[in-house]
Amino acid sequence: MHHPEENPWKIIAQKDVYDNPWINVTEFDVLNPSGNPGIYGKVHFKNIAIGVLPLDNELNTYLVGQYRFPLEQYSWEMPEGGGPIGIDPIASAKRELLEETGLKADKWTEILRIHLSNSVSDELSILYLARGLKQFEAEPEETEQLMVNKLPFEEVYQMVCRGEITDAMTVAAVLKVRLLIIENQL
Repeated sequence: MHHPEENPWKIIAQKDVYDNPWINVTEFDVLNPSGNPGIYGKVHFKNIAIGVLPLDNELNTYLVGQYRFPLEQYSWEMPEGGGPIGIDPIASAKRELLEETGLKADKWTEILRIHLSNSVSDELSILYLARGLKQFEAEPEETEQLMVNKLPFEEVYQMVCRGEITDAMTVAAVLKVRLLIIENQL
């Protein structure tokens, strides 16, 4: 499929409107692809979003439950977190899995790279499948009040299908792993 490489948006001016250790928000004065003036806001993420789907030999997985401040609701999802840009993402994945579940894995497979909201942000997510699991002590961060639930993978897949799991990274990882299982590629 052919697609143009040149950016049709022309930036006239830009200003930072917000900045903290995790994100930066910039407002751009632009000419849009049709040549009309407008504004565009961009959220730049200072970390890579990391997600880990742990899967044991009996095809059980581990979900982490926590209250998500931006959504104002409780969420069940795979172990997730941020990995500093410039650090090997697999190191961040290993840290997140241990912090949130107490698990370590012998085998790591990158299963997806996705952009989480490409209309307003540049947030990249890297998703991993973790196999060969061993249980250790969890080490949650002070901002995390977590519950861990071990469930059969098929049950988690059904939760995704019923809309009970809405976290984009978890949905994508579960659907990808389900496909790998169906195609005997695990």
